[in-house]
Amino acid sequence: MPFSPAHLQQQLLDCPGSATCWVAYSGGVDSHVLLHALVSVRTSLGCQIGAVHVNHGLHEDAAEWEGHCREVCKGLAVPFVSLRVDARHAAGESPEAAARAARYAALQDWLDPGDCLLTAQHQDDQAETLLLQLLRGSGVKGLAAMPTVADFGAGQLRRPLLDCARQALLAYAREKDLDWIDDPSNQDTGLDRNFLRHHIVPELRERWPALSATLARSARHCAEAARALTQLAEQDLAAVAGETPRGLRVSGLQRLSMERRRNALRHWCMGQCGSIPSTAVIERMLTDVLASRVDAEPCVRWGDHELRRYRDQVYLLGQRPEALPAGVLDWKLTRPLVLPGDGGTLSVTMEPGGGIRAAAVTGNLLQVGFRHGGERCRPGGRRHHHALKKLFQEHGVPPWERPRIPLIFIDNELAAVAGLWVCEPFCAGSGETGLAIHWDRTPAQA
Repeated sequence: MPFSPAHLQQQLLDCPGSATCWVAYSGGVDSHVLLHALVSVRTSLGCQIGAVHVNHGLHEDAAEWEGHCREVCKGLAVPFVSLRVDARHAAGESPEAAARAARYAALQDWLDPGDCLLTAQHQDDQAETLLLQLLRGSGVKGLAAMPTVADFGAGQLRRPLLDCARQALLAYAREKDLDWIDDPSNQDTGLDRNFLRHHIVPELRERWPALSATLARSARHCAEAARALTQLAEQDLAAVAGETPRGLRVSGLQRLSMERRRNALRHWCMGQCGSIPSTAVIERMLTDVLASRVDAEPCVRWGDHELRRYRDQVYLLGQRPEALPAGVLDWKLTRPLVLPGDGGTLSVTMEPGGGIRAAAVTGNLLQVGFRHGGERCRPGGRRHHHALKKLFQEHGVPPWERPRIPLIFIDNELAAVAGLWVCEPFCAGSGETGLAIHWDRTPAQA
């Protein structure tokens, strides 16, 4: 089907009228066609348009390419913005992936609220993306390839050419005598996408001429299935919600089928930490954590996160430094105390008849330490001392949290457990001035 500006206009009818539509303009043929066609329908669209170019600085002609894009936009009377990024890849990282990540991060930060970023990926790009995801062993979300519309920073990302073939865009460019840049890296078959484009896809297309359209249709089916799985996961997660947003009930998860259990865990991890663990990690969650004994303390770690279980709850946590000070910290009560190891902050307020008895505090100074084992406390109102381990169990404090709970000492005697108990004989009585200890667990900013 031939490409036309009218077709593009139809794809953008629901763009917000007050927004600016920015074309991600590399200077290549695809983005040039998108920009040129958009200019021809801008009056009827009723929105402002512009072009944004990302200069990766990787090619010796990068400055010349930027200048070319600027001149094209000047000729089309289109506002032009150029962004510079550091797209160098780390050891072991794909150069293509590093450049893409740097480009999208810069564009996402730059886009104003409500604006649209238009990119020129087309049907053949979609087919290549689906093939790449297949070769990576992706699930339906990955096989959905690129969505037509997605949230992007403070605005929106749109791909209005996904149903247009590369040849149709090239035919338009030649008909309009457009002048575009040919990036030599597009011929580098050492890159996976270029290898598919130049070697594999042509062979497949000889046998199946409608290859790109067919694969793009499959991607749409996968996108629909992914949305359905997301809806199912949201329903399941609501049914098995734990006591905190970072917890789920094990018994609830175990009542789900294994497929729904995996689906719920993937969706939960994505929502909590912004990424989905590998298939191997998900399987370890199922076997090592969910299927563990009730009295076990299993843990599965990946990246900066970990999944732990305590009783009927699993918790998704960020990993924190294990080491804590062996001794005690002196806390001058005139200012909050920032705890080591991202342990948060302690502060104090006056509380008549509650908290630590102020008269027991000498020199406005307390000592703060952490568990080493054997500590005992008689919480206010109780007749007997109890081991902290027993008190923590009664209160349902997960084992991995216990070593990090600040303990307040007066003259080497345990006076309080932050956020939980004040120990006798340090409890302020009725009519006595007390010091209430507040523990903000949010890590202090450097």
